[in-house]
Amino acid sequence: MWTGEGESKVLYVQTHGVNDPGRCATPFFLAASAAAMDAEVMIYFTMYGPTLLQRDVIDKIGPKGDRGQPLSYFIDQATGLDVRLLVCQPSLDLNDLTLDDLIDDVTMIGGAAFNDLAITADAVVSF
Repeated sequence: MWTGEGESKVLYVQTHGVNDPGRCATPFFLAASAAAMDAEVMIYFTMYGPTLLQRDVIDKIGPKGDRGQPLSYFIDQATGLDVRLLVCQPSLDLNDLTLDDLIDDVTMIGGAAFNDLAITADAVVSF
Protein backbone atom coordinates (compact mmCIF):
# COMPACT_ATOMS: atom_id res chain seq x y z
CA MET A 1 0.00 0.00 0.00
CA TRP A 2 3.01 2.30 0.42
CA THR A 3 3.86 3.76 -2.95
CA GLY A 4 7.21 5.52 -2.60
CA GLU A 5 10.58 3.87 -2.87
CA GLY A 6 13.26 5.19 -0.56
CA GLU A 7 10.97 7.66 1.21
CA SER A 8 10.47 7.51 4.96
CA LYS A 9 7.07 6.04 5.76
CA VAL A 10 5.13 7.36 8.76
CA LEU A 11 1.82 5.94 9.96
CA TYR A 12 -0.23 7.89 12.50
CA VAL A 13 -3.04 6.12 14.34
CA GLN A 14 -5.91 8.27 15.63
CA THR A 15 -8.15 6.60 18.23
CA HIS A 16 -9.78 9.68 19.78
CA GLY A 17 -12.85 11.32 18.31
CA VAL A 18 -15.21 14.25 18.62
CA ASN A 19 -15.59 13.76 22.37
CA ASP A 20 -11.93 14.72 22.85
CA PRO A 21 -11.49 17.79 20.59
CA GLY A 22 -8.17 18.77 22.19
CA ARG A 23 -6.62 15.70 20.56
CA CYS A 24 -8.14 16.14 17.12
CA ALA A 25 -5.65 18.39 15.29
CA THR A 26 -2.28 17.01 16.37
CA PRO A 27 -2.18 13.96 14.06
CA PHE A 28 -3.04 16.15 11.06
CA PHE A 29 -0.47 18.78 12.04
CA LEU A 30 2.30 16.23 12.54
CA ALA A 31 1.34 14.34 9.40
CA ALA A 32 1.51 17.56 7.36
CA SER A 33 4.92 18.32 8.88
CA ALA A 34 6.23 14.86 8.00
CA ALA A 35 4.84 15.11 4.46
CA ALA A 36 6.52 18.49 4.04
CA MET A 37 9.77 16.70 4.96
CA ASP A 38 9.18 14.37 1.97
CA ALA A 39 7.93 11.40 3.99
CA GLU A 40 5.07 9.26 2.76
CA VAL A 41 2.37 9.66 5.40
CA MET A 42 -0.94 8.05 6.28
CA ILE A 43 -3.34 8.54 9.17
CA TYR A 44 -5.40 5.51 10.22
CA PHE A 45 -8.64 6.26 12.10
CA THR A 46 -9.82 3.52 14.43
CA MET A 47 -11.98 3.19 17.55
CA TYR A 48 -13.55 6.68 17.89
CA GLY A 49 -11.23 8.37 15.40
CA PRO A 50 -13.60 8.06 12.42
CA THR A 51 -16.00 10.49 14.09
CA LEU A 52 -13.50 13.26 13.29
CA LEU A 53 -13.95 12.69 9.56
CA GLN A 54 -17.70 13.30 9.43
CA ARG A 55 -18.70 15.89 6.82
CA ASP A 56 -20.92 17.73 9.29
CA VAL A 57 -18.26 17.86 12.04
CA ILE A 58 -14.99 19.12 10.52
CA ASP A 59 -16.00 22.79 10.57
CA LYS A 60 -17.62 22.67 14.00
CA ILE A 61 -14.79 21.40 16.19
CA GLY A 62 -11.18 22.26 16.72
CA PRO A 63 -8.43 21.90 19.28
CA LYS A 64 -9.37 25.18 21.00
CA GLY A 65 -13.09 25.13 20.39
CA ASP A 66 -14.28 28.37 18.83
CA ARG A 67 -11.01 30.23 19.59
CA GLY A 68 -8.79 28.46 17.07
CA GLN A 69 -8.83 26.99 13.60
CA PRO A 70 -11.51 24.40 12.81
CA LEU A 71 -10.48 20.82 12.23
CA SER A 72 -11.06 21.28 8.49
CA TYR A 73 -8.06 23.67 8.41
CA PHE A 74 -5.72 20.94 9.70
CA ILE A 75 -7.26 18.29 7.44
CA ASP A 76 -6.77 20.54 4.39
CA GLN A 77 -3.13 21.18 5.36
CA ALA A 78 -2.43 17.45 5.60
CA THR A 79 -4.31 16.31 2.51
CA GLY A 80 -2.85 19.21 0.53
CA LEU A 81 0.54 17.62 1.17
CA ASP A 82 -0.72 14.19 0.03
CA VAL A 83 -1.31 12.68 3.46
CA ARG A 84 -3.64 9.72 2.93
CA LEU A 85 -6.59 9.17 5.28
CA LEU A 86 -7.54 5.59 6.09
CA VAL A 87 -10.44 4.32 8.17
CA CYS A 88 -11.14 1.04 9.96
CA GLN A 89 -14.39 -0.57 8.78
CA PRO A 90 -15.37 -2.08 12.17
CA SER A 91 -14.83 1.35 13.74
CA LEU A 92 -17.35 2.81 11.32
CA ASP A 93 -19.86 0.27 12.64
CA LEU A 94 -18.87 1.08 16.24
CA ASN A 95 -19.78 4.73 15.63
CA ASP A 96 -22.89 4.06 13.50
CA LEU A 97 -21.18 5.61 10.45
CA THR A 98 -20.76 4.67 6.81
CA LEU A 99 -18.08 5.75 4.37
CA ASP A 100 -20.69 8.10 2.83
CA ASP A 101 -20.87 10.02 6.14
CA LEU A 102 -17.18 10.92 5.87
CA ILE A 103 -15.30 13.57 3.93
CA ASP A 104 -14.05 12.75 0.44
CA ASP A 105 -10.89 10.78 -0.22
CA VAL A 106 -11.01 8.53 2.84
CA THR A 107 -10.06 4.92 2.10
CA MET A 108 -11.47 2.04 4.12
CA ILE A 109 -9.02 -0.75 4.94
CA GLY A 110 -9.14 -3.91 6.99
CA GLY A 111 -6.97 -5.26 9.75
CA ALA A 112 -4.55 -7.14 7.49
CA ALA A 113 -3.88 -4.01 5.41
CA PHE A 114 -3.33 -1.95 8.56
CA ASN A 115 -0.90 -4.54 9.95
CA ASP A 116 1.02 -4.55 6.67
CA LEU A 117 1.31 -0.76 6.81
CA ALA A 118 2.46 -0.84 10.43
CA ILE A 119 5.03 -3.59 9.82
CA THR A 120 6.55 -1.79 6.85
CA ALA A 121 6.41 1.77 8.25
CA ASP A 122 9.54 3.48 9.49
CA ALA A 123 7.53 4.96 12.35
CA VAL A 124 4.09 4.38 13.87
CA VAL A 125 2.71 7.10 16.16
CA SER A 126 -0.54 6.67 18.07
CA PHE A 127 -2.96 9.27 19.47
